[in-house]
Amino acid sequence: MNRDLRTTTAARLRRARWPWLLAGSALLLAVVLGLMLSTRGPWSERLWPEAEAETLRRQADAALARGHLTAVDGSGARELYEAAMAIDPDRAESRAGLSRVAEAALRRAGRELAQGDLDAAERSLALARSLSAPRAGTDALAEQLRRRRLAVAGIDAMLRDAAEASAQGRLDGNPRAALPLYRRILELQPGHLQALEGREDALSALLAKAGDALRREDMATAAALLAAARGYDAGHGDVPDIEEQRVCVAETLRRRGDRALRDGRTDRATDAYRRWRDSGVDVDAADRALAEVAALHLARMRAALSAGRLDRARNEFAAAAELPVEPNALREARLQLRRAERARATLDPLTPAQRAQRLRTLLDDAQRAEAAGYWLTPPGESAFDKLRAARALAPDDPGVRTATTKLQRHARTCFADELRDNRLQRARVCLDAWAALDGDRRAIAQSRTALAQRWIAVGEERLGRGELPAARAAHDTARALDASLDGLQDFDARLRAAEAVVR
Repeated sequence: MNRDLRTTTAARLRRARWPWLLAGSALLLAVVLGLMLSTRGPWSERLWPEAEAETLRRQADAALARGHLTAVDGSGARELYEAAMAIDPDRAESRAGLSRVAEAALRRAGRELAQGDLDAAERSLALARSLSAPRAGTDALAEQLRRRRLAVAGIDAMLRDAAEASAQGRLDGNPRAALPLYRRILELQPGHLQALEGREDALSALLAKAGDALRREDMATAAALLAAARGYDAGHGDVPDIEEQRVCVAETLRRRGDRALRDGRTDRATDAYRRWRDSGVDVDAADRALAEVAALHLARMRAALSAGRLDRARNEFAAAAELPVEPNALREARLQLRRAERARATLDPLTPAQRAQRLRTLLDDAQRAEAAGYWLTPPGESAFDKLRAARALAPDDPGVRTATTKLQRHARTCFADELRDNRLQRARVCLDAWAALDGDRRAIAQSRTALAQRWIAVGEERLGRGELPAARAAHDTARALDASLDGLQDFDARLRAAEAVVR
């Protein structure tokens, strides 16, 4: 009886534990499956290979976007795409990803080559080739890399040659000079410290030469040296100082030229203005100043023709022709000179008696034109033109001298009257005639200044109305009369500002 009771009790206990054992087993199985699926081990790959490959491709895309192309620890784009292909070889996305890595590696190799990092370029090229990058691109880059390595092999020799050239003062001007050699080295290795330091020293020496040229007022040499220095390194510390010196010397030359022009010293004015122009500082203004010198030469040519001094007239014309001059003015002056030469040719065969008769006729014609009021016009029939022909025939004849003095007084009075009535073009004609008749130089200079001031006033008025071409014409006329006139520069600056706005 006791045995039966014990058997029955054991059976009851076994039946009571069975549900708990079943639940525990199920829980254990779920935990094991969860651990298997949460890892990238073989089991998860066997269960869901496509999901794992997609995860790897996304990680590879991110690595490629960061430029992390390859890594020995497997975190590079190449390794991640290859892992995705190993898991899911049938998907084309991983193969396309590897092609993009190859292209990126080839581009990186090109950049590294341009920067002079040849070893890095070699590694990137090897990566591109291992991933079957296009043959044409890899072969071309490999050839560039080969040539660059050959060139780099000669850098030490170029450094020695550059240092020697710099020590000997051979800074620029030929491929074996210091600065071209340093530039070649820096093209091969942009960060080469010795080359950078050597170039700095050579540029300092070059700019010192520019400073010496400026002190000699050799503006063409200084400008060329400064331009060369900028071509090698526009940011060199000595460039601003030399540039400031160049501007100061150019201004000194301009002022010297203006004084010389005002005093009628055309040779000194021409020399100063040409040096100003060679400096490269405001070349257009320098050309305008030289044109004013040319205008003075042409005025002197006409005066010499009036005085019968044909050789001097030829010299004045030749001097004007070497300067920037308005083509029409030069053409007209050439015609005047040729007419005078033809007139001289017709006079040379005359006998003394014939010359005397011709002189009396011209003086009589001049007197009649004067009586009729034809002092300066019409051309060819005026007292001025008749007297000019008489002066060419016999400049020292007493009758010619008397007529000249009389006409000088009339030209001076004419100028004063026309200026008072603000007829500026007519006043200029009277002034030119006065000057051509060898009038008082001091009085003529004062009159030129007075007329220039009137033209500035006209220019101011035109500028106020917005009539810029007329204002510029008035400015140029005033400058041709007196380049050193007070207020001329200020007016020119305001006019330029207005013209800049219109453009």
